[in-house]
Amino acid sequence: MTRIQSLVLLVNSMTLPEKKAFRLKSALSRTAPNYLTLYSIIEKNGSMPIASIREKFLRERPGSSFETAAGYLYEILIQTILGLRLEQDSYYTLFNKISLARVLFEKSLFDEGFELLNEVMIKAEKYENYYALLLASRLELEHLLALNFPNLSEKALLKKQFKLNESLKYLRKINEQSSLFEILKHRVVYKGHPRSPKQKNELNDLVFSELSIVASQNLENFEIRKLHQLFQSNYLISAGDYQSALHSYYELNTLFEANKHLWNNPPIYYLNMLEGVLESLRSIRNYQEMNYFIEQLKKIESTSIDFRLNLTCLTFQYELFPFIDTGDFGACLDLMKHYKSTLYDKISSLDRIRQTELCLYTSLVYIGTSEFKKAHKFLNQIFLSVKNFSFMPLYRTIRLVNLIILYSLGDFDLIQYEIRSMKRDLSGTDKGYKIEHFLLKFLNKPPPAIVASRSKQWGKIKVLCDEMHHDLFEQQILRIFDFTAWVEAQTRKVPLSDVLQNKMKSRG
Repeated sequence: MTRIQSLVLLVNSMTLPEKKAFRLKSALSRTAPNYLTLYSIIEKNGSMPIASIREKFLRERPGSSFETAAGYLYEILIQTILGLRLEQDSYYTLFNKISLARVLFEKSLFDEGFELLNEVMIKAEKYENYYALLLASRLELEHLLALNFPNLSEKALLKKQFKLNESLKYLRKINEQSSLFEILKHRVVYKGHPRSPKQKNELNDLVFSELSIVASQNLENFEIRKLHQLFQSNYLISAGDYQSALHSYYELNTLFEANKHLWNNPPIYYLNMLEGVLESLRSIRNYQEMNYFIEQLKKIESTSIDFRLNLTCLTFQYELFPFIDTGDFGACLDLMKHYKSTLYDKISSLDRIRQTELCLYTSLVYIGTSEFKKAHKFLNQIFLSVKNFSFMPLYRTIRLVNLIILYSLGDFDLIQYEIRSMKRDLSGTDKGYKIEHFLLKFLNKPPPAIVASRSKQWGKIKVLCDEMHHDLFEQQILRIFDFTAWVEAQTRKVPLSDVLQNKMKSRG
């Protein structure tokens, strides 16, 4: 990705407080600088091609260097965003103070430097930030050594070294536990959930290692307890023990609630934890237990308008998913009406990823209600507002949904163009989804008109669909939306809602 592409994405992802801070910073300039002109162009024309942005900038600023303005704007935006983080997030604040203490020592302001490091170490212990505590402790000892340990007894020196070693011990344990959790997640992604005692035993080495770490560690440490519950809950889901996994999730939520002083402002990590829990519960179709964690989402408080809006979007999505998965599109429409003023009317203020998710899931609802023009309108917002969205996790799903909308609208010329484009993209990938190749082939050959022929065709297709549902790689995209259900609905000429409801009954 070029610097100007990164700049466009950065500007489009900025929150209202970030934009306000940048404007205030730029207002100090007596004249409107080139970078501010470029910022205004990108902000007002976020979906404009790079070549057009360059042309418009050079027209307004003849003789100026576009590359120089873009490079400077990128740097000043990063600095502005970082400045806000220093005010909101203890993690950024602690490391910034460590850097400041290093500057003070360089200027021979030793008392001020030690005083600042002492403040950092107190707060680092409070927030259990052992990385900052380790750096601050090491920097303090280095400068005490350089000054020949002024007014420092051996006992006091040993105490400081002991605290540093304790930080190292905690970091080692946290790293070991994180590594085990990462390996567990990797095995689940690439090998799937165990489906036999033999496969389950293959995870035992990770379980025993994780338990040994926990047994030898002080469980008063928040990070270790958090990683322990995350490991346990993910392992239990992999092993099919959903009730015990749910118990671990409840304990994890209780742990976060009891340590609110460790939350950032806004509480992004707590939100990420809840989103992970809800996604896990959705993947195992445990919609009943999702309600508790959705209520936890609603209880989160923040002074950030942007954070609250994105939180509202996430809450809406997880209230919507059970209705989409079960084919209750009428309930979906009712829920969308309920969120019209609080979410849909403010869609342009969402960050790009949430905006993309909202447009996609809304399109899926309208596909379910056969309102394909409305579905196309919402999906088009993604293509118009986010030129380069191939990096997004939903990229593959968006392209497939676009194809089935075009198919439903009868725009076969455009669908042939899109199919050729997707085939070119897939030819350059090491491993495309089977569902992608399957749908491209299906859309090229509509189902026959005769009922008996359709039934015969579905008998052949069903085998392939069942195989994809049991394929771990395919499940990554099918759990977002069941495209095989749509294929069945098209082949058998029955409502999509009926197919999804029948699938849910057969699972239950």
